[in-house]
Amino acid sequence: MPTTAILALEDGRCFSGISFGASGTTTGEICFNTSMTGYQEVITDPSYRGQIVAMTYPMIGNYGVNPEDNESAGPHIRAFVIGELCEIPSNWRSTESLSSYLGRHDILGIEGIDTRALTKHLRSLGAMRACVTTELSEEEAIAAAKASPSMEGADFVKEVTTKEAYNWTEESRLWTLPNASIGETETYAELPPVKYKVIAIDLGLKYNQLRMLRQAGFEVEVVPATTSAADILAKNPDGLFLTNGPGDPASLGYIHAEIKELITKLPTFGICLGNQLLAHAYGGKTFKLKFGHRGGNQPVKDLRTGKISITSQNHGFAVDPASLPDDIEVTHINLNDNTVEGMRHKKYPVFSVQYHPEAAPGPNDAAYFFEEFSTLIESNKKNRE
Repeated sequence: MPTTAILALEDGRCFSGISFGASGTTTGEICFNTSMTGYQEVITDPSYRGQIVAMTYPMIGNYGVNPEDNESAGPHIRAFVIGELCEIPSNWRSTESLSSYLGRHDILGIEGIDTRALTKHLRSLGAMRACVTTELSEEEAIAAAKASPSMEGADFVKEVTTKEAYNWTEESRLWTLPNASIGETETYAELPPVKYKVIAIDLGLKYNQLRMLRQAGFEVEVVPATTSAADILAKNPDGLFLTNGPGDPASLGYIHAEIKELITKLPTFGICLGNQLLAHAYGGKTFKLKFGHRGGNQPVKDLRTGKISITSQNHGFAVDPASLPDDIEVTHINLNDNTVEGMRHKKYPVFSVQYHPEAAPGPNDAAYFFEEFSTLIESNKKNRE
């Protein structure tokens, strides 16, 4: 028999639904994602650490789950909120159902929620703390939501970063569609030779960032977020890559200081949290967005060219442009709310974007940034010769 579950918000609004995955009680900041596909990548994105995620697309789980689509070693969300669960997935790559996967990882799911009403509520009042439970009454669940910690001031990077440095050696080749009429049978494109070595500071990275770095000709060594600037420079890399990650960028002062030293010595590319940490290293500030940008359809304008890209995004904080020093140029803005989506340093070879060029899932409009990083490193080497 179905088990009733409750989603309770800290402002007192409650939604009743049916439990799937695991049972029990959990709390976290609730947010919504507007992507139509890619629920597995959302669930395994470390940027969602500490959060309850609601999907606005009505049916979730229709193509199941498979190990190849994970963006990290496992799920990071606190709970998953959907309109309707597909219990019989249909996909040749699927190895298990979404419900089975969440249950195996002890993650609560709740379906039968009016996700349209929930999303409109969060858009009007902002992201807030919430509780998903199969055990508590509505009053108890509301109290649990109110008692849970705020996302502001939270440092989840220490929970998701790698414990040990490692070299990325996993499969990184691009899928291709073989043309049988001319005898093609290979389903992967060959990788280019390695041109440069980069150090990726793992703030909560997605695997597809590492795949795309390798596809652009980079050898990648991943290091913990607590690695010192001196230890990174001792590895003699050609460049530095700052990944995405969870939590409040303002709370990561121990990382700000190391990045401040590194950007004067290494060509640097930052994505999402990496963009925000660069802002702090420059002496700028970040602030919490009302309900964040999460989905695969965010329009971004390149102020240098006027070109518009449709982008994949997942962040709840943004850079305050008024706080940036004169030697930082804002290069991209979000066309929905004019928030900062990209920056570059006018003196040093450093640039960053707030969105996800690696998508996974999402549009590929911004994939060129990985090649741009390679070009930046090559130019920097020539300038030093």
